[in-house]
Amino acid sequence: MVDGDQTRLDNERLARWMDTEALAGEGEVPQLSRMSGGSQNELFRIERGGQRTVMRIPPASADAARHDGLRRELTLLRALKGSDVPHAELVAGCEDPDVLGAPFYLMKPIEGWSPAGDQGWPAPYDTELEMRSALAFGLVEGAALLSKVDWRSRGLEGFGRPDNFHDRQVDRWLAFLKNYQFRDIPGLDETSEWLRGHRPKQWEPGIMHGDYQFANVMFSYDVPAKLAAVIDWEMTTIGDPLLDLAWALIAWSPEGDDMTYARYLSLDGMPARDDLLAHYENISGRSTEDIDYYIVMARWKLAIVLEMSYAKFAAGSAVDPKVEYFGNLVLELMRKAAELSRSVKMQRT
Repeated sequence: MVDGDQTRLDNERLARWMDTEALAGEGEVPQLSRMSGGSQNELFRIERGGQRTVMRIPPASADAARHDGLRRELTLLRALKGSDVPHAELVAGCEDPDVLGAPFYLMKPIEGWSPAGDQGWPAPYDTELEMRSALAFGLVEGAALLSKVDWRSRGLEGFGRPDNFHDRQVDRWLAFLKNYQFRDIPGLDETSEWLRGHRPKQWEPGIMHGDYQFANVMFSYDVPAKLAAVIDWEMTTIGDPLLDLAWALIAWSPEGDDMTYARYLSLDGMPARDDLLAHYENISGRSTEDIDYYIVMARWKLAIVLEMSYAKFAAGSAVDPKVEYFGNLVLELMRKAAELSRSVKMQRT
């Protein structure tokens, strides 16, 4: 039984599975307690044999696609084990839903904190703005380290479709949007055409987190903090890692200073974008010359993804009332994507 929560999870079946994986506490029934966070999946603290791990598992309502997403996370974490990318180390994983009703995996706990949530920056970063610089450089460093992983040698052939990645993006996501679009989104058509005409001429495939931002990393309790782990790998694939960097900089100063809905954290005191780009280049070895293209793409794509949730809200079927916020956020993202595309077009003529 999970503390304070009726759940489908069967502790005795979990215990037998843990025994087959030769995990600590052979024969013991583990103690489970629900944890907050986890994004699209649930988190449980597991204690057995004097050791603590964290389980990540889709909710009972999850469909087959969510199960497949969890299996992809498991594949990615197996590939990252032993790399220099900060992440929660995989302990064991189970792809068979017959054990607990869904695939799941166990990972080592992360000692740290996340900027996600409504609380804003914790002390001392809430008042000592100059200390936020280390957080920004840590965020960019994580993306750079991930981009360097030799994904082929780590068994990730077939994990994504890197061939013609940029050629497919616009048509793919517009087709996705067509399934639920119910309103006009100013700037959509203009930005879509710009993206078609400004694809990078050269790029190198790599592991892409897919939703790389402050909300999906954790920092150590050191002051100044270091990047402790990249988390929530639901969107991971093999694609263009520079899109992760752009995702992290989606509302960065000074060009993004008029973005209000996209800034869930204050960016006051953060380092200049050029300094962060140089830091990324030094670690990754990749050029950021076309970063504006990637930021346009990041804003355009995020707007399309969030519009799906807002469409459900507008139709009265959204579960979380906070999704109402996405209505303005989508419009802001697309407006800024179009504005930046015009600026880049002028610079290149």
